[in-house]
Formats: sequence, C-alpha cells, structure tokens
Amino acid sequence: MATVISYGAAEVVTGSCHLLELENGKQILIDCGMFQGGEEERNADAFGFDPAQVDFLLLTHAHLDHCGRMPKLVKEGFDKTIVATQATFDLAEVILLDSAKIMLEDYETHFKKALRRGSEKEVNPPLYGEDDVRDALSLTRILPEYGEPFTLCKGVEVTYRDAGHILGSAFIEIAYEEAGETRTIVFSGDIGNDNDMVLPNLAPCRHADYLYTESTYGDRDHQNALQSTAEFKKVITDTLFDWGNVLIPSFAVERTQEILFLLKEMHESGELPHCRIFVDSPMAIRATEVYDRYSDLLSAKCREVKARDGRVFDFELLSYTLDVGESKAINQIDSRAIIIAGSGMCTGGRILHHFKHRLWNRKNALIFVGYQAAGTLGRRIIDGEKWIKIYREDIRIEASVYTINGFSAHADQSGILSWIEGMNGVKKIFLIHGEADKELLFKQAIAEKLHKEAHIVEQNEVIYL
Repeated sequence: MATVISYGAAEVVTGSCHLLELENGKQILIDCGMFQGGEEERNADAFGFDPAQVDFLLLTHAHLDHCGRMPKLVKEGFDKTIVATQATFDLAEVILLDSAKIMLEDYETHFKKALRRGSEKEVNPPLYGEDDVRDALSLTRILPEYGEPFTLCKGVEVTYRDAGHILGSAFIEIAYEEAGETRTIVFSGDIGNDNDMVLPNLAPCRHADYLYTESTYGDRDHQNALQSTAEFKKVITDTLFDWGNVLIPSFAVERTQEILFLLKEMHESGELPHCRIFVDSPMAIRATEVYDRYSDLLSAKCREVKARDGRVFDFELLSYTLDVGESKAINQIDSRAIIIAGSGMCTGGRILHHFKHRLWNRKNALIFVGYQAAGTLGRRIIDGEKWIKIYREDIRIEASVYTINGFSAHADQSGILSWIEGMNGVKKIFLIHGEADKELLFKQAIAEKLHKEAHIVEQNEVIYL
C-alpha cells in the first residue's frame, strides 16, 4: 500500500516536503522547501528520512519554501534525479544562490559576535553553500512540458500542469499501479490566483483519487483583482501627489514582476505621476530577467508587450539597483520614489534600510502585496505594531500601511474550491500548506460546499492511501 508522510508544510505554510512511497518500494519526494518565519530553526533538523534512499525529487516550483532545502538534501546523500520545468530550474538557481549567500553572511556576522564573547562553538554553520547549490543543480534532470505525461519509472506516470502561481510552477499528477489498478495522487504545490496579469490562469485537473492541496488562504476570499488594482493605483497616486514615497516589500519572484507590469501600464496610460521607480533587489532583478527570457510562458498581455517593446517590464522611469552603492543613493531622493525591495516578509534584505529611512515619515506609504507568515516583521506591522527595531534602532511607524491581498499568487478559498470541484473521482482530500486554524475553516468549507471529507495533515503523520 502506498503511503505519504509530510515532513514539512503540515499545519504550517512553509517547509514543503512530502514523501510518497509506493508499493514497489520507490520513494518519490515532492518538494524540499525551507521553513520560514517562526519555523526557521527547523531547517537545521534531520529530514526524518534517509536522503540516499529517495529515488526522485519532484519540484512543484522555485519558491524557497518549496526548493530551499534541496542542496541540503543532496549534501546529505540524495544523488538521483530531480524533476522540474526548465523555468523552475533557472529560477531555483537564482533563489538558491541568493539563499546560500545570505546564510553565509548571517553566519559570519553571528560568528564574529560570538567570538568576542567566547561562544563561537554555539553558532550553527550555514545549511549549505554555493558549491552545494551547484552540486544539486548538476544532478540528472527531467524537464517536463505542461500537460504531457511521461514515465518516471516502471508503473509510474507523471504529468505537470500549469499552476499559474509563478513562472514554471506546476501541480503534479502521479498515476501509479497498485493491486492491478491505476490510482492518481495530485500534489497542488501552490496554485495561482487567476488574476491573468503576468501568468496564465491555473490549469484544470480532471481526475484525482487523492488530493494534497494547499490551504494558505483556505479561510477567506481575496479582494478581486480589479478592486485590488484600483486600490493600488489610488495609494500610489495619492502618495506621489502628496510628494511622498512608496515602499513595497516584495517577493523577488512573481510579485515584483506583477507590480512592474502594472506600473508600466499606469505609465503608458498617463495614470502614473512622474516619479522614480527602483527595483532594489539583486535577486528580483535576476528573476525579472528569467521572466523576460521565458515570455512564451507568460500571459497574452505580456507576450504582446514583449513583441512590441522587446522587453516585458522595462520602461524609462524604472531603474535596477544591483550594487549596495546604488541602493544607498536612493536615500538621497526626498520624494516621489517607488521602492520595491526584498525581502517580501521583511525578515532581512534591503527593505529594512528603506524602513529605517522612511517609515517614520507620515507622507510615505507602505504597501504589502503578499502573504506575511506568523512571526515575521511584516506580519507584526500588519498586526498593528507602532514601533519596530531595525539594526538596534527603534523606528516609529508613521507611514500609512496598506495590505492589498488581491495580488496574492495563491488561490483563495473560492478559487481552491472551484478547482477541486472540477476533479472527478476524489476519494480523499488532504490539507497542507496552511496554518492550523485556517485549515480547520477550510475543512469546514469543503464539507459544506463540496460535501467531501478533508483531513488536516500533521507533521510526520503516515497516510495510507
């Protein structure tokens, strides 16, 4: 009998890691992501399984909470085959190398401080380095095309379908033979919000016997895309006309590209007051280059812009600030700057420097356009904190704070329910990638609206299919 054990993203959003073991003994790992927010300390823990015994790693997409521990997996013995779209591999290279760099910098900082107090042995080394990333990316690859089934191994057929979440993202259908029957298990990864701005909409899933689905926003519906766009435009224009600045902590992948595309549309339509726009994140800059390179996977609107301009996102008001000197120079601009910087949850990165220089000014605006995990600085600000500490300095929050969740790259409750409703043959639904209280509400919604049973998966729980 096939089993699934979730070693991450069980009653939490991050740390995606699900091990499918088939009756024939094959072990298939779906995702190997980092824990984020209040769960970060778990990244150094043992996996709970032997990486050397895993036969295949199937990646749904390149976000750090889905691929971030892949180099650690390889470092600890996995040496087989990794399956992902080509765009996912290219984005994962950008994201993982950035992750390795940040971990090394954090380690060096903490080690120097510990050395001065004689406790250097207590400082944990980085999970992995750049060489480990390259070792992982050099393993044997399978590069699936959306909607085209392929044989993973004897008796196992896999299909990747467009999840509409980020570039290259997919939900994965795994059809396997057991007791003379073919059964299909589907892992959603993260599924998209169908705003059709930068990416095409989520592909349908026609059949699943068993479904492992994300539930990040299973407790609510987003504001619709038109309302969100209108609210975003109003905040931008009101702030700029008042000679203020706009801070946007943004995830380097997908959210930054959506914001850039929207700002470009505003500029071309005459809605955007004259200003300077900065993408102040080396990772976001490199990710944007990958998006432009794979413009054939983007929305029809993006493909039209690429054909017209040669580039999807660039326009004359936009500057990319790669080095630290260029980043610091932004502080010399007194007004009418839009600053898009990482990290998306404000756990580090250049956005903290901009917070230090601009959050205390009531003319400025802070716009959150993505999910803020429990325990992160972004979540604390959204929850109403008026003072924050940045680099040992207390900063008063006087800037206006907005949360515009219609830009979320995750489907909301109605979106996930509609996706599930289109599936035939679903025997059991398993809820992952969500905070426990939100999963409980989503479970109730599935029962009430779809008349189906859902199970909230616990960490390390063995599920017999």
